[in-house]
Amino acid sequence: MMAQWMVLLLTFLGVGTIQPLVQESGFRESATEAPSLLNLNLPLEAQDTTQILRTRSAPLLVHVQVFVSNVFNVDILQYTLCSVLMLRLTWVDTRLAWNTSAYPRHAVTLPWNSLWTPKLTIREALWVDWKDQMPQVRVYHDGHVVLNLALTTETNCNFDLLHFPRDQSNCSLSFYAFSNTVEELEFEAHAMNEIVSVKREYVVYDLRIQDPPQDLVPCFQVTMSLKNTAVESIISLLVPGEALLLADVCGGLLPLQATERIAYKVTLLLGYLVFHSSLVQALPSSSSCNPLLIYYFSILLLLLFLSTMETVLLAGLLARDNLRNKSSPSPVPTEEKRDQENPGPNPEVSPRGEKGSRSWAEAADHTFFLLYVASVVCSQLLFAGIWMWATCNSDPAPGEAVPHGGQPRV
Repeated sequence: MMAQWMVLLLTFLGVGTIQPLVQESGFRESATEAPSLLNLNLPLEAQDTTQILRTRSAPLLVHVQVFVSNVFNVDILQYTLCSVLMLRLTWVDTRLAWNTSAYPRHAVTLPWNSLWTPKLTIREALWVDWKDQMPQVRVYHDGHVVLNLALTTETNCNFDLLHFPRDQSNCSLSFYAFSNTVEELEFEAHAMNEIVSVKREYVVYDLRIQDPPQDLVPCFQVTMSLKNTAVESIISLLVPGEALLLADVCGGLLPLQATERIAYKVTLLLGYLVFHSSLVQALPSSSSCNPLLIYYFSILLLLLFLSTMETVLLAGLLARDNLRNKSSPSPVPTEEKRDQENPGPNPEVSPRGEKGSRSWAEAADHTFFLLYVASVVCSQLLFAGIWMWATCNSDPAPGEAVPHGGQPRV
């Protein structure tokens, strides 16, 4: 009898510890004693509480509450964002239940590595910072286990930037338990939005739980819907472009003979080129569904270029025509001879260079100005319609285009 008690005692003291809760977390192992609430009369299989509770009827159900308290550092150029989360995991482990008549305490706090806990991995995470490196587990007398985790993580997000800077995107955080199978473990997750600050460029307006398409391992997915509410981007991008376009239209009212018109047009074009070069660096780009603003500002650049080239060409042709007229003087018209013979006021006859219709250069400039104004107005209306109705379906990712286990398509 004494030998059996010694074997059970050694078995109790030899309960091993588990690996870190999350591989990316950097938790450190520490030698801790097993909880003293275990019943030594149970067989050895029931004593190993560092292994998941196995039942033949159904997998162990773990309830997960995800609290999102902050989303910051949204970087659309790198397609990343940072999130602050708190996870509350609860499940029932009947091996940890005890009789309150024998043990009057209704709940105890134990180290996380003294019993089994889900080992979670975030698939989209670049890094994970767990606030508590040694979390405590709350165990109740009926076997209920509660584990609270707080973390900050930076994850990848496939932003939909077609309508930038008024874009809306869905970013996902997929939690996987790779150390267990779907026959052993099942998650039932709920998400709550606890963000109280709206002084952000991107605001989370919706939060929901989705099931990932692959059910190879236990997992749950938190999807955050983000909306861009930044007014700064609109002021710094759209207002300068529209102002330069309006200034170029007003420049067309200057007379073609004025030398200031060419300098005015060239100055506007050079200023817009500087603005466009900085704009290209500020706007994100992708392999598909680029922002509409990239095409919009490229069209504005083309309009300014055509307007400047028209002014330079017509002014050059007009100056050459004037030089030709000065080098080869024309004969005196018969009307002037008639005026010399019969001097007197004649209101129907205008001085030389002012009579008749405008020159062909001025007529061409006026026609181009009207066409240019119509093109500017039509381009603005067309862009507004495209902005409201355009949609874009991104190319499928390589992992979605080729299912797992299938042959890659060439």
